[in-house]
Amino acid sequence: MSANTASIRPRRSVLYMPGANERALEKAKTLPADSLILDLEDAVAPEAKVEARDRVCGVVKAGGYGPRELIIRVNGQDTEWGKADLKAAAHANPDAILAPKVTSADDIRWLDEAISEAGAPRTLQLWVMIETPLSILNIKEIGETAKTTRLSGFVMGSNDLIKDFRAEP
Repeated sequence: MSANTASIRPRRSVLYMPGANERALEKAKTLPADSLILDLEDAVAPEAKVEARDRVCGVVKAGGYGPRELIIRVNGQDTEWGKADLKAAAHANPDAILAPKVTSADDIRWLDEAISEAGAPRTLQLWVMIETPLSILNIKEIGETAKTTRLSGFVMGSNDLIKDFRAEP
């Protein structure tokens, strides 16, 4: 059994929680969810991103979420917040970091290396958003990186995919 399959757990409910909302982060400690995605990206206004990062990383370090799996969704690495988010999230040591806008295997290798360089334990997992047509086309090569990186999950970004495909919701 590989390390990735040894840690498979039920994820019947995964809730996104806005990282800028202190009350929501506190309330999340009582919700009957298997996993919580503490969002620093879409759910946070640009002027609140640094404060949200500090808040989310602080609550992850402090604990109190019981058996819930904690995932920090960082901003894209092409944004002014992305690299600092990744480093802070790695130091907070959640169960996983969720990275947006991944389109290639090279993206995964870069993220894996950056998380390691930030000093994160090898047990910290990487989840990625599949939310562009290019990521769909490259999904096989992206998935194959799980053999040599900390990649352990895909999250479909359906809103972005609908927009890019010009599909009707």
